[in-house]
Amino acid sequence: MDPKIKRMIDLINSKKKPSHPWKPQERYDQSYYAFSPDKSSWEALSPSRSASPPSLITKFSIMSWNIDFMLPFTNERMTAALKHLESHVNSNPHPTIVMLQEMLETDLALIQEQPWVRQRYSLTDINTKYWESGHYGTCTLIPKVLPVNAVFRVHYEQTVMERDALFADLAFGNGRIIRICNSHLESLIANPPKRPHQLATAARFMHDPAVGGSVVGGDFNAIQDFDQTLHTDNGLQDAYLTLGGSEDSDGGYTWGQMAPTKQRNQFGCSRMDKLFFCGGLRCDKFERFGLGVKAEEQHVQDSLVKEEGMEEGWVTDHLGVKAEFSIPDVEKDAWKM
Repeated sequence: MDPKIKRMIDLINSKKKPSHPWKPQERYDQSYYAFSPDKSSWEALSPSRSASPPSLITKFSIMSWNIDFMLPFTNERMTAALKHLESHVNSNPHPTIVMLQEMLETDLALIQEQPWVRQRYSLTDINTKYWESGHYGTCTLIPKVLPVNAVFRVHYEQTVMERDALFADLAFGNGRIIRICNSHLESLIANPPKRPHQLATAARFMHDPAVGGSVVGGDFNAIQDFDQTLHTDNGLQDAYLTLGGSEDSDGGYTWGQMAPTKQRNQFGCSRMDKLFFCGGLRCDKFERFGLGVKAEEQHVQDSLVKEEGMEEGWVTDHLGVKAEFSIPDVEKDAWKM
């Protein structure tokens, strides 16, 4: 077994939870959290299915980024990554949902400390309580201008690496709910494969007739031929391909450019990170982000180069993916107003 793979599995198993209150493949509702200036703390909130936005919001953006949990200097790397995310959020004219994978509990603590997050976002997770894993997991930052009707997870039955799907139902006006899913699909090659079953599970909830549209994004670990058809197999559209992107091209690759040189030479570059959508949504724009983002401290950069075999002191081995979506039906209602 590759030493890095063995180390990854050992890290995951080191904090494996002895039991879970949820059942695999079933919806498990959870709280979400908002910062209270009066109490100077993050407070748990219960989603409201009657929530509605103060005005019709017709466009939104989604950013998804995997911040490698295995590299050292987790705080320094995450701090630089958050600064980069803030720059994108500040420049976006529309509400921006941020989906993060491979978060550690220390990452969650750093997220909670950010003034821009406290002011503008609610968080799906502030600790490991709802994660399948006791070591790492996903977290979604939800703009406060988008009322939350539900937050829930579906924990995959077929997973060795303790993966799940994190959903948030957001209100966009006149009863239209958009369901956002943040997921980190199984890594590596398995026999039988696990990613098709995992994405099919997420897609089942995305096609719920009670929601007006849905987006799933994250690190999909698309490293085999069958990964290229998982979206069509499940009645979903691929944001990158919809706007003219092509498979196996430099313009779409999200992993490899910032991976340790030895890994890049061994595996090449690939399009691991994706955004799929369905229902009453239109994808207007797609781009990658995060290329070349490095830790700020010189000693951290030097160590990542020397000890980890990276060309530079990058914050992660993944590029992020970002897309802008419109809701045509809501646009029509806004125009009538």
